[in-house]
Amino acid sequence: MKPQKSLYTRALDILARRETSRAELKRKLAPYAESEAELETLLNGLVESRLQSDDRFAESYIHSASRRHGRLRLQQALQAKGVSEDTARSFLPDRNSEIQTAVAVLRKKFKAPAADLKEKQKQARFLAYRGFDTDTIQTALKNGWNGGEEWE
Repeated sequence: MKPQKSLYTRALDILARRETSRAELKRKLAPYAESEAELETLLNGLVESRLQSDDRFAESYIHSASRRHGRLRLQQALQAKGVSEDTARSFLPDRNSEIQTAVAVLRKKFKAPAADLKEKQKQARFLAYRGFDTDTIQTALKNGWNGGEEWE
């Protein structure tokens, strides 16, 4: 029979795989903690020793997901993972790079501009599902197929 892992060892195992938000780590470790106070003490110690950081997690998550999704979806995903709104906002892409991402996603999914209103609505719905705001969608649909890099 294997000896029981300590709470600290379990936390390090989780953090060794990928960056994790404090809320996610707390949720994953809660079944193994004897008390809430023990868990909070451990989490505070991990933050103090810089082994866990919501800033690092947000930056890492946005870096990997921002090539496929817009600001709205990224912000919503980070909030679901327990990252504060201010922390999430500080790492979100700017408007120009978001438009470039929307155009890239649009061109990858649809090989040609919309031929009619129905197709344009389909493309707009696709971008909205990916988390792009209305202004970004309109700009991408309007200028995304002309090859230009000038955004309004």
